[in-house]
Amino acid sequence: MSFKFNLSHIRRQQLTPYLFLLPALFMLTLTVFLPALNAFYLSFTQFEYDLTQAPKWVGLANLQRLFQDELFWKTLTNTLIYLLGVVPILVILPLGLAILVNQKLRGISWFRAAYYTPVVISMVVAGIAWRWLYAENGLLNQLLQMLGLVAKGEGIPWLTSPKFAIFSVMAVTIWKGLGYYMVIYLAGLQSIPAELYEAAALDGSDGWQKHWDITLPLMKPYLFLVAVISAISAMKVFEEVYIMTQGGPRNSSKTIVYYLYEKGFRELDMSYACAIGLVLFLLILGLSILNLKLSENRS
Repeated sequence: MSFKFNLSHIRRQQLTPYLFLLPALFMLTLTVFLPALNAFYLSFTQFEYDLTQAPKWVGLANLQRLFQDELFWKTLTNTLIYLLGVVPILVILPLGLAILVNQKLRGISWFRAAYYTPVVISMVVAGIAWRWLYAENGLLNQLLQMLGLVAKGEGIPWLTSPKFAIFSVMAVTIWKGLGYYMVIYLAGLQSIPAELYEAAALDGSDGWQKHWDITLPLMKPYLFLVAVISAISAMKVFEEVYIMTQGGPRNSSKTIVYYLYEKGFRELDMSYACAIGLVLFLLILGLSILNLKLSENRS
């Protein structure tokens, strides 16, 4: 009798954590899993935003249309340019910033707060502010005129030229992400024992050399984490483009997510938008699998 009681008690203990997880799983199913499965199904159908008609199965027709769509390849190229332009800077620059603020100086917490401030600013507010800074008579062009780098009355078309638009938007993404990744690196730096730096100083490794010998090898997991997070964020960039350029001029700053938004919510071509979303999902899945594989290799 006591054995049966103990067995039922153990089973109850094993089931208890799953019971606590059920409400969260239910909400995730309603808000994430079911919409994702529905979007996957719609990517193989012909469905415009008309509630009176059921989706019509068309198989791979949307994907064939996608691969023949020049604008899709243009947006995919822009997204990859964004990825290659933003990720290396967001991997390297915040680490240097974290090293600078990881000092025992009076008032250093104020510097940390100042560098982190852009993270808590709404992207809408930041985008509008930067759009004014980039304006023809904005602060940036006025500074360039004062320094004599451009002629008076002229300015660089930061957001209105196909040559500069996407790079101008990249600068805002970098400015906004510096503080966030700095905090991740700061947590890693503070976990490194001070004795290692003291021992390195005795061996003649001091100044910036100690960071090359000690900091970089021990920060490799954090470097890789930041690289993966920033890469996934760059693949999904939308707000900056929507607020600052609307994908222009001449689609020069239009990214794959913005193109998905246009097809789905402006043209109401839901099936085609879901097909674009499927490709985006596969790209992000590839980055995640690469992360897991490299993590296994490090282990």
